[in-house]
Amino acid sequence: MRPFEMALVVADLAAFLVLAIPPLRTARFLTPIAPLAAAAQVLAEGARWQLIPAYALAALLPAAWLWPRSGGRRGPEERPGRAGRLGRRLAIGLGAAGLAISAALPSLMPVFRLPQPTGPHGVGTLTYHWTDTDREEIFSSDPGARRELMVQIWYPAQPDPSAPRAPYVSDPEPLTAVSRLAGMPGFTFQYLRQVTTHAVSGAPAVPGRHPVLIFLEGLHGFRQMNTFQAEELASHGYVVVALDQPYTAGAVTFPDGRTVEALPEKTVRPLIFQSVEAVDPPPTLHGRAFPEGVIPHLARDVSFALDRLAALDHTDPDGVLTGRLDLERAGVYGVSLGGVVAAHACTLDSRLDACLIMESPMTADTVRAGLDRPAMWMARDEKALRREGWTQKDIDQHRTMREIYDKLPGPGYFVLLPDTANHVDFTDAPAWSPLLRLIGLAGPIGPEQAHTAINAYTLAFFDKHLKDARVPLLDGPSARHPGIRFESRTGGA
Repeated sequence: MRPFEMALVVADLAAFLVLAIPPLRTARFLTPIAPLAAAAQVLAEGARWQLIPAYALAALLPAAWLWPRSGGRRGPEERPGRAGRLGRRLAIGLGAAGLAISAALPSLMPVFRLPQPTGPHGVGTLTYHWTDTDREEIFSSDPGARRELMVQIWYPAQPDPSAPRAPYVSDPEPLTAVSRLAGMPGFTFQYLRQVTTHAVSGAPAVPGRHPVLIFLEGLHGFRQMNTFQAEELASHGYVVVALDQPYTAGAVTFPDGRTVEALPEKTVRPLIFQSVEAVDPPPTLHGRAFPEGVIPHLARDVSFALDRLAALDHTDPDGVLTGRLDLERAGVYGVSLGGVVAAHACTLDSRLDACLIMESPMTADTVRAGLDRPAMWMARDEKALRREGWTQKDIDQHRTMREIYDKLPGPGYFVLLPDTANHVDFTDAPAWSPLLRLIGLAGPIGPEQAHTAINAYTLAFFDKHLKDARVPLLDGPSARHPGIRFESRTGGA
């Protein structure tokens, strides 16, 4: 819990004890502290629904103290008879339950803290809206619609400890989409808008040119879903460009207020997996068949982004990134659907020098063509997939990562996280709430261990193949990351 949240719960507890324990009645001056603490918390940190029980107690406990006095009685302990004693016990029991809920809810769904980046640089962030006027939006029923992207960039910035930090997520719509995807009310994860990152909006960039990495989100995800990874990379000198891909992202809000929500899973999933395992007849959308699926369309977003980044390096309208982007050293990485798209993009665009894929089946075209540049896969073994409830078909598709790795003509790496990791442990989600582990959506591994390992191997891979650095971590298994199974190859059969 945040400091003012803890102070509110403590103030509620103090007021409750004064009411519940007769010898403490002399400290009745403590009861007004509860509503004052509630007001201070709202003003300092912002209200959120997880604190509703604490707010209610802050109002009810002082009222309970004052109410008997309005009728001329000295306190509930002096009410005669058995009914009065039972009523007092019931009130104490309800108060205790309320206190327990008041402490549990904000602890189970905290305004969490992202891990502190370990690099020498500060982190800056900027957001852009880009439209590809040359490309039709195949997901839209409007034949005149063009492909649009919302793009967030994290970059190495000059440190400024006093500058305000950017919010984790600004728009409510992506969090509404995530809540509904989890089968919860749309407001469930809105409190994540109160999370602050380590990045400063529009901070001056570190001088020099920096390697560029494009990040691709998972199905129904959002561009900030791997902020733990983006901030770490930026602090070590990378420019990380996260693409919100409309109709497969949970919800994308454009500057003019339009929001594009994801297509229903029953609609979009066949279009995606047509690229992995063809079905007959091909899936259709708006009366149009997609024999190759939609992965090529999503992969072209990467090439379009590289074009726009070249223009941004020439002239950044924000005046921050001009001359700071080294597109001669560019890579791509993605998780789940984003990894599928990342691998396919590497077969289409020779400007990408390194490809990192996390927990993603490969398209049939990618398996046939293979990858001709350094690549790393991060995944889990079949035991972990079965523990999580994956179907045999999904497990078979998962094996396509190994198929491409085994025939790489150049450097490659295969990193298996411990069996205690789940699919969502490759994202920020496990840090949102310990409830995700309790209900089995996140693995027992815990976010700290999972994210530390993912960041270490991500940074090592890109340092070696984009900065030509000597990276001991990629020489073999590491005692610093227990449970990780690591393989590497130099290429060839």
